[in-house]
Amino acid sequence: MKKMTFVLLLLLIATPALAENAEPQVKLVKGNNKIDVLIAGRLFTSYIFGEELPKPSLVPVRTPGGIEVSRRHPLVEMKGGTDDHLHHVGLWFAVDNVNGADFWNNTETSPQIRHIKTTKMTQGKAKATLATLIQWIDDDGKLLLLENRKMTFLAGEHQNEYAIDFTTKLTAKDTKVTFDDTEEGVFAIRLADCLRESGPAVLPKKNAPLPEESVEGTGRYFSSNGDQTAENVWGKRARWVALQGVKAGNVVGVAILNHPQSINYPTYWHVRDYGLFSANPLGQGDFQRQHENRINPIIPLHLTLEPGESSYFRFRVIVFEGLRTPEQIEQRFKEFTK
Repeated sequence: MKKMTFVLLLLLIATPALAENAEPQVKLVKGNNKIDVLIAGRLFTSYIFGEELPKPSLVPVRTPGGIEVSRRHPLVEMKGGTDDHLHHVGLWFAVDNVNGADFWNNTETSPQIRHIKTTKMTQGKAKATLATLIQWIDDDGKLLLLENRKMTFLAGEHQNEYAIDFTTKLTAKDTKVTFDDTEEGVFAIRLADCLRESGPAVLPKKNAPLPEESVEGTGRYFSSNGDQTAENVWGKRARWVALQGVKAGNVVGVAILNHPQSINYPTYWHVRDYGLFSANPLGQGDFQRQHENRINPIIPLHLTLEPGESSYFRFRVIVFEGLRTPEQIEQRFKEFTK
């Protein structure tokens, strides 16, 4: 009897620890023109698409604690929130001026990056994978590109972090396709208003009081180069860029990592203090031309795909709670690329 009691006591002590360290279930749930990504039963993000949308997006994007780090306007009117740049919704992939069609700034259904079908859905402990077939259709209804997109949603690798591995292959269909060399692209998230960077925001130090959050923003960018603020990160190459600030009384942040197998690695960065956070490997000449430390000669990229040719893009997005150091983000980059 004493032995049985001792065993039961051990189980009672061990169970909470096991539950705390257990890998959460990641589920994909189909809805009306959307697929929800649930982690441990809570919404992490939704893949949204439809005939009435100019492009598929992941929106909202939330931390493990449920804090939203993306802006949903104009899909959802946010009281007191910003209403600029209506084409900035959630997390998306697009670019301006593909054979003259503006897929980046567009808010209409022509041209359109159109979800055609889901090709793979797997789910389970710690991760789920969603693969889709997408078509890029210009203003005249001509199919320019086929996109094979794969998104793997990761949970449990690190405490207070979720991640999205985003890999996409763009293939020219029946005609030569040229991407303009422009800052307007490519893989981007529009941040929640309170994560905007405005003024000399200072990241909180250990045991220091958190700053007041507001629509003016508390965010601060930093990169693998050691640069800080949007002004200093913009238009430069870097392996990764991160931003962190304060929302709902918590330090929260987003990091985007660029994989070496992705085109024109390391990517250039199109980040703005008003909340646009974008990795753009295709705007090389535009960034070189505009940068205060202009590089001469300017070497435009002008990616061109002949019919049947493909180009690959690969990134990891990390959404986290709690202050992160550059060393921690660099470690995540090493794990991503090993």
